Amino acid sequence: MDLKTLQALNAARAGRRAAVLFADLETGRNALLVEGEHCPDEWVEPMAVALRSGKPGTIVVSERSYFLNVYLPPPRILVIGAVHISQALARMAPVAGFDLAIVDPRTAFATAERFSGVELIVEWPDEALKTRPLDRFTAMVAVTHDPKIDDEPLRAALAADCFYVGALGSRKTHANRVERLRRLGLADDAIQRVRAPIGLDIAAASPAEIAVAILAEIIEALRRRDIGSAGEARR
Repeated sequence: MDLKTLQALNAARAGRRAAVLFADLETGRNALLVEGEHCPDEWVEPMAVALRSGKPGTIVVSERSYFLNVYLPPPRILVIGAVHISQALARMAPVAGFDLAIVDPRTAFATAERFSGVELIVEWPDEALKTRPLDRFTAMVAVTHDPKIDDEPLRAALAADCFYVGALGSRKTHANRVERLRRLGLADDAIQRVRAPIGLDIAAASPAEIAVAILAEIIEALRRRDIGSAGEARR
């Protein structure tokens, strides 16, 4: 890898942007493509497959063989609410390869005893997000049932194009949430991205089962996320 390509890759990684390095197996030439920028038409599909799977591999395009090396930011989950579901999710998420942090200003819930070994941020979400910006590799999970705590991070997650945005609550609760998000200035097409009721429909009943349903839905969203225009080649 030449210095220019390495610098471009380091910049992408520092900015938590995904990238794929195409290496021509015949000539040894490399092309780095960064997600969200222009991508040559013939590389759009293999780029999308690589970004969704996160796995390296070999492809043939226009009778040329390439090895693809994939660089994805570590996916993370930001949970709004230190509740029983959060306790279960905090144990499961690292096993599935996700970093996880919990934000809750309520000191009665957000305690080290209840969340041992978990990154726990005892602040209002709007303050916490000033130093922890959201991005396309962040999943937002809002589970407090309190609009004063949940609504602003949901708005911020939609604005940041987080790959997953979910909120706890019944359909009636969510209908009220939709009206509040509209009043915050969000368009209907953005609001429709909120997964509510949260989690895959597996008839989950206990907090642990709901956490399983949420984590499964997050994994599905990550692996099937909209890639769009994949990248711009740097040679």
